[in-house]
Amino acid sequence: MINCLIIDDEPFARELLEDYVAKIPSLNLLGSCEHVFEALEVLQQQKVDLVFSDINMPQVNGIEFIRSLHNPPYVIFVTAYPNYALEGFELDALDYIVKPVSFPRFLKAVNKALAVLNNRPAIPAPPAPEYLFVKEGNSLQRVLFDEIYYIEGMKDYIKIILKNRVIITYLRMSRVEDQLPASRFTRIQKSYIVRMDAIKAISGNEVELYNLPEKLPIGKQYKEALLAQFGLS
Repeated sequence: MINCLIIDDEPFARELLEDYVAKIPSLNLLGSCEHVFEALEVLQQQKVDLVFSDINMPQVNGIEFIRSLHNPPYVIFVTAYPNYALEGFELDALDYIVKPVSFPRFLKAVNKALAVLNNRPAIPAPPAPEYLFVKEGNSLQRVLFDEIYYIEGMKDYIKIILKNRVIITYLRMSRVEDQLPASRFTRIQKSYIVRMDAIKAISGNEVELYNLPEKLPIGKQYKEALLAQFGLS
C-alpha cells in the first residue's frame, strides 16, 4: 500500500485527484491539502510515500515546497503550467502531468510510481543492542549481556549478578525480561532469569552456573520449557 498526499489549492482539482486515487486499490490517501502548510503537518505526522502536488499555489509553490523538504517523498507534479516541467524533473519528480488530467494519464503516472516504490531497497533493521541500561545511584550503567550471569527479582527491585560486580536497581522482572533477548536468556523461576550460556548443569530442580558456587532453583512451571530450550525434552 502506497501512502499518498494531494496538494492543490483548487477544490475541483483536489476532488478529481481524490476520485482517481480512490479507484486505485494500492493507493492510500492520507490527506488532501489546500496549501503546503497543511501538507507539511501531514508529512510531519505520517509516513508519506508519494505526493501529487500542484505547482502554482499562493505563498509557496509546489516546487519550492518539495525543494525545502529535507527528505522529500516521491512526487508527481500535476499542474496547468508545462513550462515548469524541466524544473520539476530536476527535483527527481517521477512524472509531470499537465491539467486537465485524464484518468488514463493519471494511471500511467501512478504505475510509474508503483514500479519505483515497490522496487525500493529494503531498509535493513538496525542491529539489536548487546546491552541494556539500568539506573544505579545517580547514573545509568550500561550492562553488557555477556557479563550477566543471572538476574534475581526482589519485589520492585532486581539484582543483576555480573562477572565482577552486583547491581541492585529499581526495576521489575517483567520489564527487564522484555529488554533481554529471548534467544540468550531464560526464566527458570519466578524470581530468576539466567543467561543460557552461563548454565553449566541442570541437576534435578536446580541450575548450576559456571564460575559461581550457588545453585538456582527451577520453578515447576518453567522446567519443561527450560529443557526444551536445550533439546532435552
